[in-house]
Amino acid sequence: MARTSDIDRAGEVGFFLLLRLILLELLLQHSLIHPSNQHFGRQLTPIMSVRTLRIGLIPGDGIGKEVIPAGRRVLEALPSYLGLKFEFTDLKAGFETFEQTGAALPDKTVEILKKECDGALFGAVSSPTTPVKGYSSPIVALRKKLDLYANVRPVKTVLTAAKPIDMVIVRENTEDLYVKEEKTYDGPNGKVAEAIKRISENASHRIAAMAGEIALRRQKIRDAGAASIHSRPLVTITHKSNVLSQTDGLFRATSKAALADPRFAGKVSVEEQIVDSMVYKLFRQPEDYDVIVAPNLYGDILSDGAAALVGSLGLVPSANVGEGFAIGEPCHGSAPDIQFQNIANPIATIRSAALMLEFLNEETAAAKIYAAVDANLEEGKLLSPDLGGTAKTTEVIEDILRRL
Repeated sequence: MARTSDIDRAGEVGFFLLLRLILLELLLQHSLIHPSNQHFGRQLTPIMSVRTLRIGLIPGDGIGKEVIPAGRRVLEALPSYLGLKFEFTDLKAGFETFEQTGAALPDKTVEILKKECDGALFGAVSSPTTPVKGYSSPIVALRKKLDLYANVRPVKTVLTAAKPIDMVIVRENTEDLYVKEEKTYDGPNGKVAEAIKRISENASHRIAAMAGEIALRRQKIRDAGAASIHSRPLVTITHKSNVLSQTDGLFRATSKAALADPRFAGKVSVEEQIVDSMVYKLFRQPEDYDVIVAPNLYGDILSDGAAALVGSLGLVPSANVGEGFAIGEPCHGSAPDIQFQNIANPIATIRSAALMLEFLNEETAAAKIYAAVDANLEEGKLLSPDLGGTAKTTEVIEDILRRL
C-alpha cells in the first residue's frame, strides 16, 4: 500500500500537470503561441515582442487613391501572432500635388520618409504627355533622394496556370539613360537631341549583389517547402555589350565579378543574355528564368513586358529598395480613365505591400499576404475587369481580407 506522503505527492504532480495543460490551452486560444506549433509534440515558443513599423502612404494620382487604402487594410488585417503593428502617415506627391503646390515631391514628404518612416507605399502618378515647366516625376526623384538603387519586380502566375511563371526582375534604379541629362541643339540638318547613358562600377556591383541575395533567399523559401517551378538559384545578367562595349560592357563585367563573390560562388548559377534575344526568350521560355538583373532602361522595358505573361499590370508589384528602406509600388499607372469607378485591380498594390515587408525582414507576414492573394486568383470567382471578371475593387479587397 502506498504511503500517505506518496499519495499526496502524486496528487500535487497531477494538480500541477492539469494546471499546465489549462494554461497551454488558454495560450493557444489567445494566439500567444504561433499556430504552426499546434501539432503533436509541440513546444511552446516564446511570446513574441511587438514590432511597430512606420509606413508612409503616398496615393499620388488617379487610381492610386483607391489602391493604396487596400494596401493599408491588408497590413492592418495581418494576424496578431505575427507580432506586427503599423503606424501610417499620409503623404503627398504627384501631378495633382504639383498643380496645387508647385512641387511634385514636397520637401516635407521626403523629410518625413527619411526621419519618421521604415518604409512606404506609393500609388501612381500622372505624367503629362507634353512637357510642363517645373514638373518631373516624383517617383524618380524619390529614388534618387532616398538612394533606392534597386527596383524589384516579381512576375508570377499561380501554380495552377497552364504555363506557370515565377521570376524576379531586378532593375538598377539610379543610372543609365534615366539620369535625365538631355539636351537638344541645332545641327547642320536640323535639331539633334542627345542623352547621357551613365553606368558606374559601384551601382552595377550593388545591383548584381542584390540580385544574388534575392536568388539565395528565394531558394531558402523553396527549400522550406514553398511550391515553385525552380529548383536552383539562377541569375541572368542582361546587357547589350556587343554594341555598347563601354557602358553595358562595364555593367556586364562588374555584375559577373559581383556574383563571383564567395557569398554566391557555387551557390548561384550565373548566365548572361543580350537584351534583344532576352526579349524573345522571355516570351517564348519564361519558365527558364529565376532572377534577371538589368540596367535601368532594359529592366524597365522587360518588367513591363513581362506583365503581359501574367495577364495584367494590375497583378504586378514592385519595390524600390535601398539600404534599410523599401517603397512598395504597383507597376500600373494612374489610369485616370477608370478613376473612382471602383474597378481598379488592387492586387498589384497588395502584393507590393507584401514585397515591402520582405525587404523589412518580415518574410512570414509577406507570405501570408501572398497566399491570400494566390487563393483569390486560384478560385477565380472575384476578379477585377482587367482579368476578365466583374468584381469591384472593394469586393476583391474584402475577399483577400477574408482569406487573411
